Amino acid sequence: MRMSPKEIGDWKSYFQEMPLDVEPLIDDSTLRDGVQMPGIAASPENTAKIAELLDGIGVERIEVHHFQDPDRQAVKLIHGKNLKARVAGWCRAVKGDIDNALECDFKEVGISHPVSYIHLTSKWPDLSVEDILSRVTDVVEYAAKDQGLRVFVHGEDSTRADWDFEKKFINTVADAGAEVYRICDTVGLALSDINAPLPNGIPAKVRAIHKETKIGGIEIHTHDDLGNAVETTLAGIKAASGLYEKVYSSTTFLGIGERGGNAETEKVIMNLYLHYGVKKFEANLHKFKEIANFISKATGYVVPPNKAILGDYAFAHESGIHAHGVLSNPLTYELYPPEIVGNRRLLTIGKQSGKAAIKNKMEEMIGKSIDKDDPMLENVVGRVKKIYEHGRKASLSESEFRKILSEEKII
Repeated sequence: MRMSPKEIGDWKSYFQEMPLDVEPLIDDSTLRDGVQMPGIAASPENTAKIAELLDGIGVERIEVHHFQDPDRQAVKLIHGKNLKARVAGWCRAVKGDIDNALECDFKEVGISHPVSYIHLTSKWPDLSVEDILSRVTDVVEYAAKDQGLRVFVHGEDSTRADWDFEKKFINTVADAGAEVYRICDTVGLALSDINAPLPNGIPAKVRAIHKETKIGGIEIHTHDDLGNAVETTLAGIKAASGLYEKVYSSTTFLGIGERGGNAETEKVIMNLYLHYGVKKFEANLHKFKEIANFISKATGYVVPPNKAILGDYAFAHESGIHAHGVLSNPLTYELYPPEIVGNRRLLTIGKQSGKAAIKNKMEEMIGKSIDKDDPMLENVVGRVKKIYEHGRKASLSESEFRKILSEEKII
């Protein structure tokens, strides 16, 4: 079948953009929820650098820890960078945490408080509903009205909360001065289905908050225990369209975080850009891979090679049919050019490699074209196949493939 490049179209032509009637804002929690992931940590200097990198891609708000000395050192360094992004502290519903945030010179805070009976009865078994509401009111009023802080309230375990209680809770904190309520899908059971009922359904939750509470803004914060964090985050954004002027998405870069992690900042941004026509991040998408690499180096987090968008193998091809297709037209097996996000195409040589991929790799190494019927190509293909007859699993490294070419007196 023959078609012209114009008839096939470029990669952008395959995305049917669906405009949103709401402005999505990214509230990145890599430096708060993300670094709570077991086994990772970052120095104050690297923490500040990560904040700077996030600011550089257009993240509007950055949430950070501030309770240990290294955290406070990091906050001071972050403030010194005069970022465009707002920087917020994270607090429990305790006045001492607010005082700590004030000492760190934050202008806004997020106050986390449970809203499910599971959490409430576990943490405060002897408190009545009135006691709980009074407790959170005192802290929100202290932060918002007495100290003049912008206040987000995080409804911990919202997707398992009784709606009658949660509605009362939201109206209480709104009266106390909170401007945004964060829907926290704390254990990742939220549903994106527009027909899913409360409390699991994110669209239903967004609609109910808009219809039945006084809070001025909302935020979506989801976990990935069932692998649905990005999907449910996007569901919240779409549900807010036409109801709110702005909607916040709480995410972490690379999805790092406790247990299964969080909705990935890069995935949410790419979905907004590609499917919903949100262009404000477009100029800085190429910085994504740099940020992923730095976070990995700074925290000790190992990025899975097949991680979507930013893994080293996100645009890697080894099997014969895939490699041949990509060499013919990258659109066959790539959604968009890897350079868009600062990544690169990689054709690996391994058990599944065909003649096209090996030919391409040889041409890359020797710097000239090779005829598809050249005997030396056939010899190298045979050498590669023989290696894998003995049970090898890993792809060949650059040096290993170069050694084959050297032994065949090709280079």
